[in-house]
Amino acid sequence: MHVPQDLDIDLRNEPGTQKNYIPKKLIHTWKSHTKAINAVRFFPNSGHLLLSASADTKVKLWDVYHNRELLRTYSGHTKSVTDTTFSPTGTHFLTGSYDRFLKLWDTETGACTSRFQTPSKAVPHVLRFHPSTDTHAFLVGTSDKKIVQFDTRSGEMTQEYDHHLQAVNTITFCDDNRRFITTSDDKSLRAWEYDIPVPIKYIAEPYMYSMVRAAPHPNGKSVAFQSGDNQIVVYASTDRFRQNRKKSFRGQNNAGYAIDVDISPDGQFVVSGDSGGYVCFWDWKTCKMWHKIKADEGPVVRVAWHPQESSKLVTAGLEGTIKYWD
Repeated sequence: MHVPQDLDIDLRNEPGTQKNYIPKKLIHTWKSHTKAINAVRFFPNSGHLLLSASADTKVKLWDVYHNRELLRTYSGHTKSVTDTTFSPTGTHFLTGSYDRFLKLWDTETGACTSRFQTPSKAVPHVLRFHPSTDTHAFLVGTSDKKIVQFDTRSGEMTQEYDHHLQAVNTITFCDDNRRFITTSDDKSLRAWEYDIPVPIKYIAEPYMYSMVRAAPHPNGKSVAFQSGDNQIVVYASTDRFRQNRKKSFRGQNNAGYAIDVDISPDGQFVVSGDSGGYVCFWDWKTCKMWHKIKADEGPVVRVAWHPQESSKLVTAGLEGTIKYWD
């Protein structure tokens, strides 16, 4: 679990202190999953481990450095795993699955320390820990329109945010973790004060599409959303939560898939997968597309930028292979 210190890069820096560049070539492929990858997550801050959750019911932990081997397979779900997320310190992680259970795992021992179910036994679609280390709380966006908040110590449900009209897709903390933004299949965006179950802002316009993935910008002022009409739209994550009309990133094809969007740790590049097997890069300031890499035969649905390295990126598709680019 400890961060390796025999590398030529110091992984204990603050993410985003390095200038980022566009990756050019494939340097490693991890093969072990047998079905589509539903989530890839780097270890918080240092990024020396990679967690992948797949439709083959398994969650696997990979080493990003040294021999890049498979470190551990966590099997406890009986159906496809929908999402996974590390706790802010990385000691634990949470998984949700179509078997309607949420499980909290100890990253180091591999033990499943607790399991949760939402009161209506809904399918969890998106999981997020509260980013501050002392709250021990996490949020779950479910298929039955609710966002449910649990306490990991007691295992109790502590709050329920029930205003969306369809399944919840994204949860993004903002404003020093005092608020969070959710989007849903009902094509709306709602902003909430943490622990207060009434939305402070509700945005739904006739031209909006449902937003399926979100990535907060490192400057803390905006969030990029993958929108269903083949573009990435940007909303402010401060008081007004209004859409930044000048920023939209086009050129990728995402229809029919929930394709990840990510922003490089220095805030310079936006990256997205594509249903044609490409990975697309844009400049955040000018919104121009910089580069496309042909990364896979099928759709590339998962992308994650390494929190410390200057140009390392992970992509994964529906075949179950995870690719590492530099």
